[in-house]
Amino acid sequence: MPNDKTASKHSCQLLFSEAIAQPKAMTAQMAPQGHTSPQVDQPTLDVTDRILQEIASVGRRLEVMDLKITDLTLASSSIRADIAGFRETVNNLDQRLSAVEDHIAATPEQEDELKSLRAKLTELEDRSHRDNVRFFGIPEQKEGSDIKTFISSLLTNHFGIEFSPPPEFQKVHRIGPPTQSVYK
Repeated sequence: MPNDKTASKHSCQLLFSEAIAQPKAMTAQMAPQGHTSPQVDQPTLDVTDRILQEIASVGRRLEVMDLKITDLTLASSSIRADIAGFRETVNNLDQRLSAVEDHIAATPEQEDELKSLRAKLTELEDRSHRDNVRFFGIPEQKEGSDIKTFISSLLTNHFGIEFSPPPEFQKVHRIGPPTQSVYK
């Protein structure tokens, strides 16, 4: 059931619509009930008509303004959503930038550690090479299929070194590519 405000608003809208459609008829209806106006003079009717036309013009402008306000409200909501998205993007970028800055701050320490590890690696390589023995001038293919046995016999026969038990070699190999003989 409509309340008094809704009912009066509805009746005002109807009255307003009727006034726009038929200004002269409305002027006659506005006269008090039970009283008949002997004669409403023409200037009064003209003024009333102009007032009703102005009211109608104001009503149309209000409707246009209402549409514009609705459009502005929608645009404002869209802008707010865009700003929220930008805010989230900026927060994500800020977190990523912070992570990159932390990584950059740790880089000098990592460089120092890398230098230290390289020095240790060089030292270990040098130490591992200390136990190596190199023989030069041994013709290729003279060792046959078993290089370890060949080196053992070379040390015993050529250098006169006697081993008891015979030496154990971890690895025995030739260094460099095979040379191409000029004579075939």
